[in-house]
Amino acid sequence: MGTTAKNPTATTEPESLADLLGGRRGAIDATVPPVAFAAGWLLSGESLPVGVGAALVAGAAVAGWRWLRGHRPRSVLVGLLAVCVGALIALRTGRAEDFFLVQLVANAASALAWLISVVVRWPLLGVVVGAVLRQRTRWRRDPALLRAYGRGSWVWTVSYLLRVAVFLPLWLGGQVVALSVARVAMSWPLVAAVLTVSWVVVRRSLPTGHPGLRHPVAPDEGFAPVNSEQSPQRG
Repeated sequence: MGTTAKNPTATTEPESLADLLGGRRGAIDATVPPVAFAAGWLLSGESLPVGVGAALVAGAAVAGWRWLRGHRPRSVLVGLLAVCVGALIALRTGRAEDFFLVQLVANAASALAWLISVVVRWPLLGVVVGAVLRQRTRWRRDPALLRAYGRGSWVWTVSYLLRVAVFLPLWLGGQVVALSVARVAMSWPLVAAVLTVSWVVVRRSLPTGHPGLRHPVAPDEGFAPVNSEQSPQRG
């Protein structure tokens, strides 16, 4: 008698990408320093040092809060470092809009990286989720997961391109307040939307009966088919 892979997720609620990646929290934290920068810059009569100081204080406060809450030191320090680099660039050039240059360059680089990852069949969504789930590269040996992660990665690629399309003309025009508003509008709201849409794309790309993200299926293993009355949750 042949054997089929078990379906360990049939009785559990599926996790979302937001649950796995925690993207909303980091995106919300990232909006605080830019808002503080714009507020300090405006309230001080467009004083660049005051704006930079406000951003650094806000960034340090967010980092300290997350540190005390037990979040990973690496993510806390990376967020604070980005604020410091943006502040140094703005002070060096004397242009307030250059505080947002790091964000612009980072999004352009991210768009390129995600695009290349899909083309070479190493979709970054799979790399990130696989690392979170400690699967290493096992997910890539599952053709269904590889295809699903590739489609989901296109959603992230488009989101980074959208940010660049919005940030670049504002930066070229020196629109500091508009950059700050766009930074907030295209941070946690956009991340929340991308997490939701990419999760829907991944789930709908998986065939019926697939055990989900936590259980990659090698081509020689297959998975048990299910009937329409007892279709399991995929997650």
